[in-house]
This record gives sequence, C-alpha cells and structure tokens, in this order.
Amino acid sequence: MARILITSAIPYINGIKHLGNLVGSQLPADLYARYQRGRGNEVMFLCATDEHGTPAELAAAKAGKPVAEYCADMYEIQADIAKRFGMSFDHFGRSSSEQNKKLTQHFAGKLDEAGLIREVTEKQIYSNADGRFLPDRYIEGTCPNCGYENARGDQCENCTKQLDPTDLIEPRSAISGSTDLEVRETKHLYLRQSAMKDQLDAWIDSKTDWPILTTSIAKKWLHDGDGLQDRGITRDLDWGVPVKKGDQDWPGMEGKVFYVWFDAPIEYIACAKEWADSTGKPDSEWERWWRTDKGADDVRYVQFMGKDNVPFHTLSFPATILGSGEPWKMVDHLKSFNYLNYDGGQFSTSQGRGVFMDQALEILPADYWRWWLLSHAPESSDSEFTWENFQQSVNKDLADVLGNFVSRITKFCRSKFGEVVPEGGDFGERENALIDELTKRVRAYEAHMEAMDVRKSAQELRAIWVAGNEYLQAAAPWSTFKEDPKQAAAQVRLGLNLIRFYAVLSAPFIPYTSAKMLSAINTLDTSWPEDVAAALNALPAGHDFTVPDVLFAKITDEQREEWQAKFAGKRG
Repeated sequence: MARILITSAIPYINGIKHLGNLVGSQLPADLYARYQRGRGNEVMFLCATDEHGTPAELAAAKAGKPVAEYCADMYEIQADIAKRFGMSFDHFGRSSSEQNKKLTQHFAGKLDEAGLIREVTEKQIYSNADGRFLPDRYIEGTCPNCGYENARGDQCENCTKQLDPTDLIEPRSAISGSTDLEVRETKHLYLRQSAMKDQLDAWIDSKTDWPILTTSIAKKWLHDGDGLQDRGITRDLDWGVPVKKGDQDWPGMEGKVFYVWFDAPIEYIACAKEWADSTGKPDSEWERWWRTDKGADDVRYVQFMGKDNVPFHTLSFPATILGSGEPWKMVDHLKSFNYLNYDGGQFSTSQGRGVFMDQALEILPADYWRWWLLSHAPESSDSEFTWENFQQSVNKDLADVLGNFVSRITKFCRSKFGEVVPEGGDFGERENALIDELTKRVRAYEAHMEAMDVRKSAQELRAIWVAGNEYLQAAAPWSTFKEDPKQAAAQVRLGLNLIRFYAVLSAPFIPYTSAKMLSAINTLDTSWPEDVAAALNALPAGHDFTVPDVLFAKITDEQREEWQAKFAGKRG
C-alpha cells in the first residue's frame, strides 16, 4: 500500500471561486485522491483557505465587516461549497489558524539562523489618502512588461511577471483609487532566495517527470535577466502572522506581519497538524506525512495548482523548506494547469465574469460540472467553457452513453426476469471479447490516472462506457430472449455487473452518480477491478437490484439559452 500526500493550491478567502479556479487545483486533486483511495492506497488530501494579505482586507472592508469575522464567515461558505462539489479532503483548514501562525514563525526563525534572512530598508509607496503604506496588491497600475492596465503590485496576472509596486506605470491605490502616492522608507525582511539558486536549480533538474509547463516557468524565474531575486517576506499590514523568530520577538519588526505568500504554503503542513489536533491524534500522526525523520520518507507528495501559482511552489516555498535545514517532505510531483476561459473571454473573480461554484450548483448537480471540467481540463493549453460544448458533453457522454446504458439494462431485466440478477446461460465469444477489451482499457485508464493525465483518463473512461453500450447493442438481449432465454440471462447478468464495474471506475469523476449506481445495484462492493473477468461476475444470480431514476437529465436548448443569457454579464 502506497502512501500519498496530496495538496491543492489553497483558494483565497475573498469570495466564492469560479469554475476556472476549481478545475485548476481542487477538482483534479480530488480526482487523484479518490482514485488512489479506490486502489487501496493510504491518502492524506489537504486544502485550506488562504486568509491573509490584501485580498482579505479589501474584501472585508467592502463587506463592512472586521477582517477576522469576514474570514470566518467565508471559510464556512467555501468549505460548504467544496463539500457539495464532492471534494474529499481529509482536512480543509485555515491559514489563519494558530498552528500555521506558530509554524510560520518557526520557519522564519530557522531561516534566520541559517543566514538566509536579511533586513532591508526600502522605499515603498505610501498613500496619503489612505494613511498607510500600500504594499503589493494594494497598488494597481500598468504592467511595464506587457502593458496590462490592471496589473497588481506583486504580479501581473496577464503575463505572470513578478513585480514590485514601484515597477508599475501610473500606480493608484486599490483601496481608494487615489493617485496621491509618495515613496517613503520602511524596513522589511527578505528571504535570500538568490543564495539558494544553485540548490533550487539542481532540485528542479531532478524532477524529470514534471510537466513542461511547470519546469519552464521555474527555469524562467531562475535564469531570465538577473536570475532568482531575494524576496520580501514581511508587510506593513494589520492582518496576518505577526513577525517573530520562533517564539521570540524580532527587534525592529514590531507591528509587521509576514507576507501572505510566505505563510500560505506553510499552511499545507500546518493543515495536517490542524487535522491531528481536531481529531485528538498525537503529533506523530501528522508528522509521519511531513517529516522524513518521522516516517514521511516513503510518502509520495503531489501538488495541484494553476500556472500562476507555479513560481511560489517551485521556488519560494522550496526555498523555505530547504533553507530551514530540517527534514521536511519535499514535493515529488507538481501538476500545473493552464487557464479555463469563459465563453469568448476570461473568468474573473474581480470582475465577476463567468459561472461561480455556488451558481453552478444552483442549476445542476455537481457531477455534471465535475465531468465536463475534468474531461476538458486545461492541461497542455488554455481551454474554454462554452454552453454549447457543455450541453453536448452532458447529453452525449453522461445521458446517452452512461445513463442510457444503466436505464436500458435495468428496465429490460425488470420486464423479463424481475428485479433480480438472472441465472442461466454462460458467457460466450462476444462476452469474452468484451472482457478482453475492457481489461486493456482499464489498464490504460490506470496508467493515465497514475500519470495524472486528466483528459486522457476521462477519454478512456468514456471508451469503457461506450464498450458496454456497443456490447448491449450487438448482443441485443431483447432479441436473444425470444430464441434463447438462458443466453439472454447471461447477457443481462453481464450488463448488470457492468453497472457495478462502471460505478467503481467512475467514482473519482462522478462520485454522487457512482453512489446512486451502487445503491441501485444493491452492493457495497467497491473493490477495484484488478481482474476484470472476476469483477464482471461480482453480482451473483439471485442478487436483488432496483431500477434507478434517470441518472442524467439532458440539457435542453431552452435551458442552454437561458443560462447563457443569465451568466453573460457581471455577477450581481
């Protein structure tokens, strides 16, 4: 039994996420976690809300709430939506937790001991209108690299270039919009990433199985221009982890907090301690996942994220872990995704463009969205959500192929044999040919899932569904029954066993529908089909079942047009 640690990029607390956010991290991470559990492996799947920094403060101010109260409210909302989308987290934590606060301060102290922190007196933008310094995301302006007019002071979301607020052309306050800005001196701590350039370079070179998207972004940051730069890890903000060296005060850093991008990835580790603390487990239970001196040396650690998060996960967070000099588990595989665009434009949380997770669940159950998003995951390039494509995929893949198969075979059996797996007859050449084909396809499906090739996995799963339909069409038990009822019984028996078989294989993609199929076929047997022939004999003659309700309703043209119009503009 393998041990697999999975983390999904932690979503910002500032509002409900859109479908592009979902497919870029949490959803494929959940797919992989469910698959690995289905294969009998031990999985620790962690995620959390990212609660510090500018977005939280701005969103709280807009909502008219104290930031701590706003974050607590939004955490509950995000946790609920994630649960309804079927996210199977072992723990969904909070970066504002006491565990993350202490661990962040611990890492800062260790980095300082290692000589990897330096104090810098720097010039920073101060807003007279707001009466405060405006670091990173509090400042917006034109990107000097690509000309994007709404670039933030830490990074341009258009070209992903790392920026400092003073780099922006025509900067303005993100709080008030004021351009009455001036440069003042302030003191901050910097992580000496440049001192770790060669170590990080060698570590990334060792990751030969990483996606090209991941390594190319990391290498660009390491080698372009002046190479990897030291990075400020503190900010002049009220909300965040107070700057300390472990549990000691840090002279000259009073009233400052750690930069959100320093403490947010540390929450992956702290989240495991939150899990242990919340369930009354000793520290050894979470440390066996994260400390290589306490059992994590046999753990495979996989991260999922959108491409905009890659620089921090390939460079800044590893610099923190490596620089500490402590035996923490490093990531083994980093699966990054491109962007999902929306109907001719971009999804945008800030502009409210596109379908958001809560809205999606108001109009259709989670599995409709899970299937479309995963089968169209933006892996090798950006992909686009269109309502026409969504309608076509739901109607053809889910309703016509999978749903239709389950409906036909259960209803036919009920009409001729009753709601029981029929006995009689033996599998013949056609049945054995199907078993051979499905064996090859299941092995291919497993290979794609192990490789985290999400689209290829979906294509193979659909082909497995199609094979059952083609068998049913060719065997035509409704015709066989007239001449040879026993042979028809064998065909139906195979068809009913295919429902359980499909439920098990499909569970990572469409867990709610998988559960409905298992319930209808009246079994708790979710064992993986290592031996396909045996799996297709799992339900014996005489086993009771019920005919399920329609698994997937087709999307009508009227519905598609209504939703297209409803979500065309900005969100309320």
